[in-house]
Amino acid sequence: MTESKRIATMLIIPSLLLFIIFLIIPIIMILVISFSTTDGYGGIIYEFSLSSYKEAIDSLYRTIFWRSVVWAFYVTIVCLLIGYPFAYFLSHTKKYKNFLLFLVIIPFWTNLLVRTYAWVILLRNDGVINSFLQAMGLIEGPIPMLYTPFAILIGLIYGFLPFMVLPLYTSIEKLDRTYLEAAEDLGASPFKAFLKVTIPLTMPGILAGCFITFIPALGIFVIPDLLGGSREIMIGNIIRDDFQVNMNWQLGSAVSILIMLIVLLFVFVFLKFSKDEKVF
Repeated sequence: MTESKRIATMLIIPSLLLFIIFLIIPIIMILVISFSTTDGYGGIIYEFSLSSYKEAIDSLYRTIFWRSVVWAFYVTIVCLLIGYPFAYFLSHTKKYKNFLLFLVIIPFWTNLLVRTYAWVILLRNDGVINSFLQAMGLIEGPIPMLYTPFAILIGLIYGFLPFMVLPLYTSIEKLDRTYLEAAEDLGASPFKAFLKVTIPLTMPGILAGCFITFIPALGIFVIPDLLGGSREIMIGNIIRDDFQVNMNWQLGSAVSILIMLIVLLFVFVFLKFSKDEKVF
């Protein structure tokens, strides 16, 4: 082994250990628990059983899961429609680029829970938005916004929009402008050049943004809890309740494993679709 390979191996060992301790081992524990049985009081009996998986594929769980998929899909599409123009402008401006990048990154400095509570203050009946609209004389009474699908959608878009913008910006920023110049020389209008050149060449960024937005949006439970109340239950809320409220770790683990398998399927389709293109 050469000196450079030895150094590389020594440097990767700490990261590999952390990966095993904090990711692989917990997943193995969840997998083992999902095949165990319960004593009826929240305890775990390590006897092989498929009962949790049979319950996890019940029609109720399927309905909630597909509802979560639909929500995640809506959020991803809206984030793409908002994020692409913003990322395009960000990559083409020089004067405000650093400031706008700062605005995109700054939400990561604050916990998602705190930011979601801020939306509660904004959207409630006596909140900032309703108070402002009433003070301006635009409405007579408060508009119900909190604990509605609208509030959930706003919270999810706000929470995951930076995940969409950053890979889009990276992809557009690296775009070779000579392709656009060649398209214009061949008579293509700016709009046609955008559709035929810019969109296809930035497709890796689009796929990456959709991927890293859809997956966390699928399993989120904080935002539906705080902004939707109990009206819109998502699969993340079910898993949380199985572990913390119902003390049914077997069922919660089984649902988690099934979600992980579905996510891996999405990853496989994503990688297959992107082929050998450099996405990240």
